[in-house]
Amino acid sequence: MAKSTLQDGIHEALKVGLLKWLPVPSRLKTAIEGLNLSRYDEEVSATRCFYEPMVALVVQGFKRSRIGEHEANYGEMHCVTVGIDMPGVFHIMNASPNNPFLSLSVKLDRRIIARLMAEDPTLVTAGEGNWNPVVVDKAGKELLQAFLRLVELLDTPSRIPVLAPMILREIHYYLLCGSQGGCLRLFSSVGTQANQIAEAISWLREHYADSLNMEDLARRVNMASSTFNRHFKQLTSLSPLQFQKRLRLYEAERLMLLEGQDAGTAALKVGYESASQFNREYKRQFGAPPRRDIVQKRS
Repeated sequence: MAKSTLQDGIHEALKVGLLKWLPVPSRLKTAIEGLNLSRYDEEVSATRCFYEPMVALVVQGFKRSRIGEHEANYGEMHCVTVGIDMPGVFHIMNASPNNPFLSLSVKLDRRIIARLMAEDPTLVTAGEGNWNPVVVDKAGKELLQAFLRLVELLDTPSRIPVLAPMILREIHYYLLCGSQGGCLRLFSSVGTQANQIAEAISWLREHYADSLNMEDLARRVNMASSTFNRHFKQLTSLSPLQFQKRLRLYEAERLMLLEGQDAGTAALKVGYESASQFNREYKRQFGAPPRRDIVQKRS
């Protein structure tokens, strides 16, 4: 079977698989931990989110993203790989009920990447090093086959505990071997400054509502404060304090928009002690005070 014919078959099978699990527009957290499926039936603009280390494949449609300071625009059978947590904005293009946008994403695990590099030292120098934290590329045959087997595994839940970890490890391996390898090695090599920043970002994601002491956070990842702040901003385009503020505001927006919580409750949950400070910083980030912004977005 010719390569193009084989990939066309995988492409069609992925569309069928995603439509089976996404009969209506939704974002589905599947029974396989780390695997999410998405469907949009209309164009969506300026949706804010926080990207975590992950690889996402567009199966149908087109997506324009800005992740940190990096543009990531990609269409069918192309992947975006993100090496660290970063704030972003995405736009869904060319979507309709008859031609919905379909995508899947897999959360990446730095521990799996580190183990693979230890087991196969050739991965450390495999391919050309791309040191950007965001990489867009066409998905190869082996990677597409692994994605398809992961989606098909949803049909046999009893096999997920045994087979899913093997397929997920395989996906990490193919990414390391490809153009995304440099991005993943950069943040997964223990002892490197990039890995230390990645560890700090992971801590911030889990403790964004806590008060933040820069020197304590730098010590937590064994870096001098000045070096830590410089490298943090170089990789994320934000200072640690700005990064924490963005995390808090995005989560507050989600709590109000999707869970129906009022502004005061959302502000307290994400770590704000002053309602006036929350309102001021929310307006600066989103262009309108919380209540007005949420009403506009719901309409």
